[in-house]
Amino acid sequence: MTPPNQTYDLSLLACMVLVAMVPLALAGLVLMNTGLGRTRSAAHSMLASMAAIAVAALVYCIVGFSWEGIAGGPAHSLNVAGRHWDWIATGPFCLRGLAPGATRANLQVLLQVFAVGLAALIPLSAGADRWRISASCCSTALLAGWTYPLFAHWVWGGGWLAQLGNNYGLGRGFLDTGGASTIHVVGGLTALSVVWIVGPRRGKYAADGIGPAIPGHNIVYVLFGALLVVPGWIGLNAAGALLFAGAAPAQTPLIAINTMLSAAAACLAALIITRIRFGKPDASLCANGWVGGLVASSAVSALVSPLVAIGVGLIAGGLVTAAVELLELRLSVDDPGGAISVHAIAGIWGLLAVGVLVPEQVLAQVLGVATLLGFVLPVSYGLNWLLDRLYPQRTSREGDRLGMDLHELGAGAYPEFVIHNEEFVER
Repeated sequence: MTPPNQTYDLSLLACMVLVAMVPLALAGLVLMNTGLGRTRSAAHSMLASMAAIAVAALVYCIVGFSWEGIAGGPAHSLNVAGRHWDWIATGPFCLRGLAPGATRANLQVLLQVFAVGLAALIPLSAGADRWRISASCCSTALLAGWTYPLFAHWVWGGGWLAQLGNNYGLGRGFLDTGGASTIHVVGGLTALSVVWIVGPRRGKYAADGIGPAIPGHNIVYVLFGALLVVPGWIGLNAAGALLFAGAAPAQTPLIAINTMLSAAAACLAALIITRIRFGKPDASLCANGWVGGLVASSAVSALVSPLVAIGVGLIAGGLVTAAVELLELRLSVDDPGGAISVHAIAGIWGLLAVGVLVPEQVLAQVLGVATLLGFVLPVSYGLNWLLDRLYPQRTSREGDRLGMDLHELGAGAYPEFVIHNEEFVER
């Protein structure tokens, strides 16, 4: 029999290794975002991603974690019908409450630093080619300092969504072991808010509302990035399950299998759908389907069998493919990286799939999704709208014409190419 202390040490060691894998997910998404944008904004995309990750990490550690806290930590609560409902943590700023050493709380903070950086990359993908670096950093500060930690407290910090099980008998409360809601749906809804505010790229939509496709400039970046995110996602899903859902280290192989199978099924679903619709597979949609499968797996990978994970991935791949077309062609939402479809739509599907597969979870999962759509989306839009009034987020018309590299950085990513001419003309 394994001594208790040895089991605890093994769990912490497993978490440390898994958390160390998560930055690969950030690197992969950065490559995908850059490849799906225009040539003349490639360097801008990379630098904006680094800046967003940096701002997210600093703001989260200075103020964000104090709002999120850890389950069982100090928090403001409301008494409703004789029950306590935590709504926001009350920890000290600047991580002053953390003890030194390899503790579970320290590992949670480290994982969250990477997680909030991942969430910050999602709006950058949607706002590519027209979102100013300085404005995106300000928006990231709002995300990392308020929106993300508040909802993360409700889910992972012992807040009211996590208490739905104990207080009202709704299963185990709202379940999200890998961040489908806290990272991906929050990031995806923030991306939707940003796109509504900054508007489409110049030349994207004609007067009749029909827009030409603006293909990504480097599909190799996109496909390589999609492959690179897999080990990072395995680390994210498994570390989240160990730290926030009480999973045992022995469950890590199954979580990794389910994560990979969901991505594989989603990719094949996108490949088949695009082959049928367009006559040939679409590489960018297949890559987005792949990541959509990973996003959906973040909700279910610790809870289901491999066969079920395949089914979740198949549906996620179909939803992402359909949502990209719906948003771009029907609703005139210009999202170059497909971030809203990949992260918000696939994430919501994964959260609801938990309720479908675990019937006692249905109401808790529906309440969580309703909170995302009814609270997080309006708050995110309101904060970014106010920011836009005080500090305009979209680049100038000159920036649209020259490209973000030349306009904001003074040099292009590919100096041997001619990148400042107009590829598309407004009609």
